[in-house]
Amino acid sequence: MKSARLILQNGEEFTGFSPDWQKVPCSGEVVFTTGMVGYVESLTDPSYAGQILTFTFPLIGNYGVPDKTLWESEKIQASGVIIDEYSPFYSHYQAKQSLLQWLEEQKVPLLYSVDTRALTKVLRKTGVLLGTITSDAKKVGSFFDPNSTHLVAQVSRRKIAEFGSGEKKIIAVDCGMKENILRSLLKFPVKIKRVPYDYDYTNEEYDGLFLSNGPGDPIQCKETIAILQKAMRKNKPIFGICLGAQILALSIGAKTFKLPYGHRGQNQPAQAVESLRCILTSQNHGYAIDETTLPEDWKVTYRNLNDLSVEGICHRIRPFFAVQFHPEASPGPNDASNLFAQFYEML
Repeated sequence: MKSARLILQNGEEFTGFSPDWQKVPCSGEVVFTTGMVGYVESLTDPSYAGQILTFTFPLIGNYGVPDKTLWESEKIQASGVIIDEYSPFYSHYQAKQSLLQWLEEQKVPLLYSVDTRALTKVLRKTGVLLGTITSDAKKVGSFFDPNSTHLVAQVSRRKIAEFGSGEKKIIAVDCGMKENILRSLLKFPVKIKRVPYDYDYTNEEYDGLFLSNGPGDPIQCKETIAILQKAMRKNKPIFGICLGAQILALSIGAKTFKLPYGHRGQNQPAQAVESLRCILTSQNHGYAIDETTLPEDWKVTYRNLNDLSVEGICHRIRPFFAVQFHPEASPGPNDASNLFAQFYEML
């Protein structure tokens, strides 16, 4: 190991250690997640593309890394990893390698032995910041903002794929879709056609449309929004998750905005507006829907109990709905898994 540091956009620095194989500085948006477990699922979640992920739980790596069948995508999506205490010894019946071996194999930078509690306090106070992990003594000249690029275009799968054999057909728009979303949908007797973010499916026959999660600023998804606007004229059921909720909002003329430090973790409380039922949810997003810009024929269905931001929307009459949180969990609680059944019943 060698000495290294995280340099933030505001000039603050945090020192730690990085592996010897780590040669190139790593830049991105520094964010934090509050989950106690689930580092494998989080790191392979495409919604973390372009971000340096800080784990607030102090001990990471103690149960190793399983094989690809339990990942949320084919590779680590985060640009870098920051942890407090790294556990070099792991123990789990599904583990195939250590976290450090995995990071080296995937060429993903690590900074450990960092006061992640202090770093999180900075991010909560100032909002998320751009940063660079480096072992170089030189000052960092500029910081790259990943949200200024079309991150969805980078993580969306380019090949069309079909799954399942049910009578009902779902078009699933992959903006960086987690694998457990696909597993959750396939619990029902449906056929799924998974398409890229810019694929025009409007001339095809289908029974329902699904909009997936994904990274970055939703305003970058102009092609996805334009295609969705055409698809809404068919009045087919639409279900969106995370970025999918933001894309749905933008397609109806509403606006989105950047949250100060986002919602990331597995313990985000949300409340259903009508029933007042509270659930714990898994979340990973940095943008939210501006409630004041929603058209009159739309309504808010869920709110975040920490900051009252919009966690769900639906059309008052037509079969369109979306949630900001992740009902498929992985990692996290399954309190909202019934939403997949709700979507299936609409088909």
